[in-house]
Amino acid sequence: MTTERTFTPEELAKYNGLDLNLPVYLAIKVFDVSSARQDYYNEGKGYAVFAGKDASNALGKSSVKPEDCYADYSKLTEEEVTLFDVDESIG
Repeated sequence: MTTERTFTPEELAKYNGLDLNLPVYLAIKVFDVSSARQDYYNEGKGYAVFAGKDASNALGKSSVKPEDCYADYSKLTEEEVTLFDVDESIG
């Protein structure tokens, strides 16, 4: 499910999966992936690195390295940018 709203990095950081009362969001588009929290986004899980961040660069590179999780995707190839056109049933 995508959310049609703009988040500041500080706002997005609140949706990192640690507060069980809040959904888990990812960005470039904001994805509510709360339904996959337990399997993928809880602390220590494989995709937790994305939660509460604009990890556009990492998503484009298909990387789960923390150092790749930042918003600037200007150096991604055209092919990597197309990965943002994700199936919206992601979560």
